[in-house]
Amino acid sequence: MRWIWIDRFVEFADGSHAKAIKNITLAEDHLHDHFPGFPVMPPSLMLEGMAQTGGILLGKVNDFNKVVILAKVPRMTYHSWAIPGDTLTYTAKLIDVRDEGGMVEATAHVGDRLVAEGEIVFAHVSENVAGGVRIDQKNFVFSMRLLGVMDVGKAGDGGKEDSTSGNP
Repeated sequence: MRWIWIDRFVEFADGSHAKAIKNITLAEDHLHDHFPGFPVMPPSLMLEGMAQTGGILLGKVNDFNKVVILAKVPRMTYHSWAIPGDTLTYTAKLIDVRDEGGMVEATAHVGDRLVAEGEIVFAHVSENVAGGVRIDQKNFVFSMRLLGVMDVGKAGDGGKEDSTSGNP
């Protein structure tokens, strides 16, 4: 089973940037152990939320015809924490797109407070073979199916927004 660490997109500009949110609640089991008496969102899960936001953004560049996997995190700095009741806003900006993959600059904010920032590198791998192992796209978060589930939502006038451009 794949865990989804974003609740929805609030902005999505093809080939440019995306913004997604994650509402943190005590209904999430991992918060009861991290840390008892002072539950905070684990930094690794914030990184995963930023990676999912950026990976979907990169996947959309090629209409999800390439398998996108997280390759490395060359830089990530955590400045603060997020606790139950907070809404994390993940922003990913494409800074490099190549046939081999791409890179995003990503941030996580709670309101105006910067929680984390860094760079995430993704690789494209063959859908059929990667080191002799068959890759099944349905096991990857960075797919068109997830983008459809997380339509941007409603415009200020109540009309449905275009989930790819952020325009009503």
